[in-house]
Amino acid sequence: MRQIVLAVVALSLPVLIWAGLPFLPPLGKPLEVHHGGTHYPPSPVPFDRQTIGPPPAGLPLVANVQIVDLDQDGQPEILACDAGRCCLTEYRRHANGEWNETILLADLNAPAHVTPVDIDQDGDMDLILSILGNLYPDDSVVGRVELYEKTPAGYLRHVILDDVRRVADVQPGDFDGDGDLDLAVAVFGYSRGQILWLENLGNLKFRDHELLNAPGTIHVPVADYDGDGDLDIAAIVTQDEEELWGFENLGNGTFQSRRLWFTINLDLGGAGLVQADLDHDGDADLILPAGDNLEDLDAYPQPYHGCYWFENTGGWKFEPHRISDLGGTYAAATGDINADGHLDVVLVSMTNHWSRPENASVVWLENDGKQNFRTWQVASDPIHLVTVAVGDLNSDGRADLVAGGLNMRKPFERMTRVSAWFQLAAPSASPVASRVPVPSSAP
Repeated sequence: MRQIVLAVVALSLPVLIWAGLPFLPPLGKPLEVHHGGTHYPPSPVPFDRQTIGPPPAGLPLVANVQIVDLDQDGQPEILACDAGRCCLTEYRRHANGEWNETILLADLNAPAHVTPVDIDQDGDMDLILSILGNLYPDDSVVGRVELYEKTPAGYLRHVILDDVRRVADVQPGDFDGDGDLDLAVAVFGYSRGQILWLENLGNLKFRDHELLNAPGTIHVPVADYDGDGDLDIAAIVTQDEEELWGFENLGNGTFQSRRLWFTINLDLGGAGLVQADLDHDGDADLILPAGDNLEDLDAYPQPYHGCYWFENTGGWKFEPHRISDLGGTYAAATGDINADGHLDVVLVSMTNHWSRPENASVVWLENDGKQNFRTWQVASDPIHLVTVAVGDLNSDGRADLVAGGLNMRKPFERMTRVSAWFQLAAPSASPVASRVPVPSSAP
């Protein structure tokens, strides 16, 4: 009889515990649950979308777009790293509003990022290219950093870093205080990678120094993060683990590495890192878009996708705030979209739920000045966007948007290489209801 009673208790106890768990008091702060946003109310700021350049032939594979006044004539151009066509393309706007496409640099093996900078300090803009070597996962030594020196005869190519794995980003800064520009380098690789800084030796020669040995570094934004007057380096490392790193400049080319943040969610999908003073308090914050799930066989928006603001609270402490839950978020940029004096954030999505045509590919997060954000939808077409920039493209004093598409996954539809959204004058009056945020739908 005793054995029967023990058997009944052993069988029923797990069921009773399972049934009673919802009624037990919490032992701590409940986990935050996110629903993975897919679409949002339309932007109260009107935009006119234009396709930039000729219609794409084949699958557009643009890895990076930037708005920059390359020739310093007061009129910005658009630069695009076209990994599909292995080139760097310039788009220049004419007085009639049309855009002319020019291939500035050819024979680039999967360019990931372009960095315009006067590296030799001769008064013109040179170009530094981060070369992946292969757009797809690869641990081979196929990456490099190529410097294109601006000369009267055109751009002169210098390979300043070779024999490394896939390079995703290069950013300039005088790290050793000798008056010239050094470089921070993100070697993404695949299962092996590095973060380096390249010491400028003069005559366009550089010596590399390793800061971290880890795969999956995407961006290395440079700023004075600790407010001590010199330039530091931040990095997002995404391959083995999802980690935010800081490298404090101690002077004379020495750095102290610090892991600033990490998550146990190895599938978060960190997709980049942007430096900006989002709260206008005089220090450098960081913005992390999250939603890269290209490694999944069936990419789909996840509840943890979105965007995080890492508030710089001093002493190398960065407090994370989740400010958006856009599914498949892949890139972020900042700008004052509605000209209210506050810095807003623009996001684009690569892997939202594209079978629903209403789902967002471009949104902007309206900052109320207290870092409370409303999400407004700018566009649902085109899709598969992985890069975005904010700037005044037509010199009308309003912030415009540019985005590029990387079409590596189905559905192969609603595709463009480069698109721009020109901000229009707002209507004289708009319904108050249009300013009320509406929760986005679940995927």
